[in-house]
Amino acid sequence: MESSIIWLESTDSTNKELRRRLDQSGDLTIIAARMQSAGRGQGEHTWHSAPGQNLTFSILLRHRLLKASDALAVTSIMALGIRDYLRSKGIEPWIKWPNDIWVGEKKICGILVENTIHDGTIEFSIVGVGLDLNQTDWPPELPNPVSLKELTGQEYDTHEELDKLAEAIARRSSQASSPEGTAGIIEEFNKVVVRLER
Repeated sequence: MESSIIWLESTDSTNKELRRRLDQSGDLTIIAARMQSAGRGQGEHTWHSAPGQNLTFSILLRHRLLKASDALAVTSIMALGIRDYLRSKGIEPWIKWPNDIWVGEKKICGILVENTIHDGTIEFSIVGVGLDLNQTDWPPELPNPVSLKELTGQEYDTHEELDKLAEAIARRSSQASSPEGTAGIIEEFNKVVVRLER
């Protein structure tokens, strides 16, 4: 199944915008924005992104009887899909538990998962993604960001790259469309994720 991508010039938060459009949005619908006024990271963190330079979007995953106990499958779909995309660019990323993508000692992508659970199953998930694409000038309070442009020396078209990334995520979502596939994608995620001791 292909993603349906809606680009906005600006919004408060793509997660909030997708939730507002939930009734008319199908599986793999993506809301992307050139600028977010209230983009969120994990916990209380905000997500910084220079307008128009990076990929900031949210994707809707409508699950097929995914049990609440298999919630890790949502993170697995997203993290492995993003990893697949970056590897196609010649980059070897690693996944930092629970949901950050790093290259070497620098962070290139963050993922924010919001699951809605009903009667022990995940009804749907809204997943926010911030992937640093073209930005090279960073605020001093960000200690370790890196963009794809900094890693490869190339400038990227945000629309084209989101199309490619959406395809990689859709392939991983399709992989998890059966109980066996769900177990397999969680197993693969657990093999490659790095859990750092605090």
